[in-house]
Amino acid sequence: MDIRLAHSPDSDDAFMFYALATRKVQAPGLKFTHILSDIETLNREAQQETYDITAISLSAYPLVKDKYVLTDCGASFGDGYGPLVVANRPIQAKDLAACRVAVPGPMTSSYLVLKLFAPEVQTVTMPFDKILAAVKEGAADAGLIIHEGQLTYGQLGLHKVIDLGVWWQQQTKLPLPLGGNVIRRSLPREVAVAATRAIRRSINYALEHREEALNYALQFAREMDPELADRFVGMYVNRWTLSYGEVGRQAVRELLARGAAAGLIPGPVEPEFLLEEEAA
Repeated sequence: MDIRLAHSPDSDDAFMFYALATRKVQAPGLKFTHILSDIETLNREAQQETYDITAISLSAYPLVKDKYVLTDCGASFGDGYGPLVVANRPIQAKDLAACRVAVPGPMTSSYLVLKLFAPEVQTVTMPFDKILAAVKEGAADAGLIIHEGQLTYGQLGLHKVIDLGVWWQQQTKLPLPLGGNVIRRSLPREVAVAATRAIRRSINYALEHREEALNYALQFAREMDPELADRFVGMYVNRWTLSYGEVGRQAVRELLARGAAAGLIPGPVEPEFLLEEEAA
């Protein structure tokens, strides 16, 4: 059975799916076809149930919950860190409400947390890899930075305004859930379990063969220095990626509950997971 698996062309996802993409990990009876696209596009396509398994922003889960269930592996959490707001001049976080902030998309988790922090902030959407340049050139007052830009913004002379992962942890005492994988509800149960098991094995393989997997991921790191790419992968492929655990699941519930209470996403919604014990 061909499983269409969609994820972003980023170094952390490349690291995570390395063993599956190179067939070092296989699932008997399943063939994985990898589709690469930016996360905002994947959020939109998930609403059309385009892929069997897809990465999504966890803030987009309420929009696809009738079609998909969350796998218990493959998530990206910021554990005391997260998306950054940066500017080309020093700006106080309390002054963001008066700023025009470039964001990677209104369905991303980073956007949701930004609006929870500063509800009045004005935003403009652009591709995530264009935001740093837009801020440096003054096309936006500030930018919401995801992916490797969280480590490289200083090279452009930009200033950190706030780390939203730090703010979230101060507010909730929880890690910040950003992205996850979802699998189609219509797949046969045994197929969903086998596919989830294969993804977890791929993550395990990468963590146990770090240098090998990182060398593969570097081709997706947008010319990032290998040491910085290693740091970035280490930030977002971690213990939460192997399994949410109860704390991780509670963090997802908290994000969705706060987003719904603020009127930023549909709700209330109780996220459903294909739990680790079910996929063991």
